[in-house]
Amino acid sequence: MAANAIDQTRRMLSLVTYLRERPGARVGDVARAFGITEDELISDLDVLPMCGTSFRGGDLLDIDTDGDRIWWHNPDDVAEPLRLAADEATALLVAARAVAMLPGLREGDREALIRATAKLEAAAGEVAGASSRLSVTFESEGGVFAEVDRAISERRRLWLRYYSPARDELTEREVDPIRLFAVGHTYMEAWCRLSEARRTFRLDRVAEIKLLDAPSAPPEIELRDLSEGLVQPSADDPEVVIEVGPGGRWVAEYYPHDSAEELADGCLRITLRTPSPSSLRRLALRLGQDGRIVAPQDLADSARQAAREALAAYDGQE
Repeated sequence: MAANAIDQTRRMLSLVTYLRERPGARVGDVARAFGITEDELISDLDVLPMCGTSFRGGDLLDIDTDGDRIWWHNPDDVAEPLRLAADEATALLVAARAVAMLPGLREGDREALIRATAKLEAAAGEVAGASSRLSVTFESEGGVFAEVDRAISERRRLWLRYYSPARDELTEREVDPIRLFAVGHTYMEAWCRLSEARRTFRLDRVAEIKLLDAPSAPPEIELRDLSEGLVQPSADDPEVVIEVGPGGRWVAEYYPHDSAEELADGCLRITLRTPSPSSLRRLALRLGQDGRIVAPQDLADSARQAAREALAAYDGQE
């Protein structure tokens, strides 16, 4: 089972210390030392250069790899004592207090965070007093994240009320969580006991969540490679043809597609595949006069009917 987000953060922090002491370490050796695959290690190394000691984007870790060895080019710069500006200390203190109050956070992590916050408050002096007058309230996604993270850590099943935009309905289901990941939004990959299949759930669409006493036991499945994005159509998925005007050309940039044929006056004919063609009705409504579904015919008819119903709703209000 994949490590949860907190475990990955711990590993990456340890990785910084490990690499500082072992310049030119071999990828295979480091992966074995941390008990992860080389692909997982490379994924961590892709994130580390975006981390550093400044909230303003400077002093980033200059770490790279040639696929065989790992090189850290500026360890001495990063090792210099950290001096926080007033706004940085305030932001860090406010964030630390907010995270410490997240529901579902493991008590050991909560206590460690509280101790670290107390030390930072002592070092910050007057700034700490200013930060105490600020607070952060997390939206529901924060609580959902904490519950999913806890379920993964404790290997427990979850109950969800989940909104499906394709069907415009709330469904109740039990799931065995597999991993958390972020691709634009934050998602949970899980084994759904309702459909008896792997499903991906967007956290901001979870209306209600409960941690169950039942153990989580997802089947052994190969994790999807998300390097090419969340939506990766299969050659077996149904084909959909959409024609868009100049104002709808963004569709070719946003949706993976098989082809985009140039038409007259800056228009495009886009051919794409999707496991759920009905989900594209919303795209047709969003495009309005800038595009239309051409094929399959039943989907085009369905989109036209959805547009008529939307107009009728507005007419009724008038």
